[in-house]
Amino acid sequence: MEKRKLKKPVFYGLCVTTLAILLGALYYVDNSNNSLQQPQEQDYKYVSRLFEDETQAVVNTQTLVMRPYNNADVKALQNFYDYKGKETDQERSIINYETTYIQNNGVAYGGLSDTFDVVSILDGTVTSIKDDKLLGKVVTIDHGNNIISSYQSLSEVLVKENDKVTQGMAIGKAGQSNINKNLGNHVLFELNIDGQYVNPENCYDKAVDQLKSN
Repeated sequence: MEKRKLKKPVFYGLCVTTLAILLGALYYVDNSNNSLQQPQEQDYKYVSRLFEDETQAVVNTQTLVMRPYNNADVKALQNFYDYKGKETDQERSIINYETTYIQNNGVAYGGLSDTFDVVSILDGTVTSIKDDKLLGKVVTIDHGNNIISSYQSLSEVLVKENDKVTQGMAIGKAGQSNINKNLGNHVLFELNIDGQYVNPENCYDKAVDQLKSN
């Protein structure tokens, strides 16, 4: 039988074809491995996110309500009028202005010969600033969650309407009012929750979700 030799062009063509097949096979195997690995990486990231979210959820980040001042020498001068309170306490919560008796909706804090900083009890937005003839300068702050605080009898205001304030930020200076001149430098602080005035003394050092209107 006569042996035939492959011509060089045919031989080179077979080599190129074989090499192309091998490269194609390697490319296919590499892509297949990447496809198999990708879902595992995504699953790992997904599980990590679940773990992180669960960790954050158990941390208590609620802020406690603070007093509207940061001077330890400040004290309560006139209390909140409590309809359910004792008669003697109610008498001390009445504002006497030109033969008119007014029930106090807040607590007056002062007792210092000089003025002092008045601070925001929580984060919030300044919704109103007024200069009232009887109450002096008044700043109102909306803290969300149906919680509104009012700071009256201020001699100086340090914020503007629509300002964002943080807890403990100075919003003004204690001053005097025409409706309660005998108190000297003070701030009359009112707290309204769910549309009702509440006794601020019952709200300090409590988280927002613990506040109850009464």
